[in-house]
Amino acid sequence: MPTFVYMTRCDGCGHCVDICPSDIMHIDTTYRRAYNIEPNFCWECYSCVKACPQNAIDDRGYADFAPLGHSVRVRREPEKGTISWKIKFRDGREKDFVSPIRTTEWGTIKCSSEYDAPSADDFKGEELAHEPEYLKIDGGLPTISPDKMKQGVS
Repeated sequence: MPTFVYMTRCDGCGHCVDICPSDIMHIDTTYRRAYNIEPNFCWECYSCVKACPQNAIDDRGYADFAPLGHSVRVRREPEKGTISWKIKFRDGREKDFVSPIRTTEWGTIKCSSEYDAPSADDFKGEELAHEPEYLKIDGGLPTISPDKMKQGVS
């Protein structure tokens, strides 16, 4: 679902240009508005959609995602920490999908080099580096012991 920009909503802030991994979001020099220079090369990562503070970027739906004649609206709500997708079908039915988004300020996440190197025991576990610290789950992630795996799960 390649992206497109509603020119009346775009204020030319450039967040989409900065975050686009395929470098296809550009700012029009005449109108100072963003646009997708090559929709066929869109990675469909929706980084630009999620980054746009004006909700000016939308996507074109494919037939396998929603049938012909539908509309897809994306709404970024940083105050709720969510991004919502609303699909409206031709017959008037609507479906809503809500996903969490990261709302930390740019540059506030530590670089991997700032963490301590994992120990040899860390490589034997199922968790990613520093995962228990950030998931804030008492006792870590629920896991199945190797003995249980041999017996089978009931």
